[in-house]
Amino acid sequence: MSLRIRTSACTTFAVAALAAGTVLTAPAAGAAPQPAAPKFLSASQLPPHPTSSWTAGPVTEGFPDEIGYCVSTEGVPSYDYKNRLFRTDVDTNAAQLTVVADTAAHAKALAKHYDDLVRTCAERIEKADPDVRAEGRDYGTLPVEEGARVRGLHTETSGGATDIALMSVGRDGRTVTVVKWGQMGDFGDAPVAAFKKTTTTAVNKLY
Repeated sequence: MSLRIRTSACTTFAVAALAAGTVLTAPAAGAAPQPAAPKFLSASQLPPHPTSSWTAGPVTEGFPDEIGYCVSTEGVPSYDYKNRLFRTDVDTNAAQLTVVADTAAHAKALAKHYDDLVRTCAERIEKADPDVRAEGRDYGTLPVEEGARVRGLHTETSGGATDIALMSVGRDGRTVTVVKWGQMGDFGDAPVAAFKKTTTTAVNKLY
């Protein structure tokens, strides 16, 4: 989905995300040390675009706004987030987020929390902005490491603007990754098979 969701809706999504998911407990004292930094996707590992190549930005600290319209840090521990943004020369974009939890149990809870937020995103969008119609779809799980799930989200404004996004949440041990792809269009424009391959690569590539 492109990043043209209306500001009034965006500001409400972060608040709604807290109500949509379970608040996670804070990391326990004396937690195990952090493993090596997880690796990120490269531009060539994104779903191919028919007319434009992908460009990958640097890996940076923080939680990216490009994912925040469905997923947020509200109600979860203050972990260190890292992200990488991708773009093409046309209206197609992507982002990857990684976060290392202090235990595998916390990572499992965090992955479920983020997947729940993606699953309920369409409903929260419509509640936040009556001028936007939204629909979510479940594209199933992937048998990679501790698992991943792929979902789709289509939005259409009253003015006729339509956007499509694919999002996935996956886990490898204590590390959770969220991958998002988006552009103008509808479900017929979504490269689901290619995005599943990208998600599998993203989880396998973490370590």
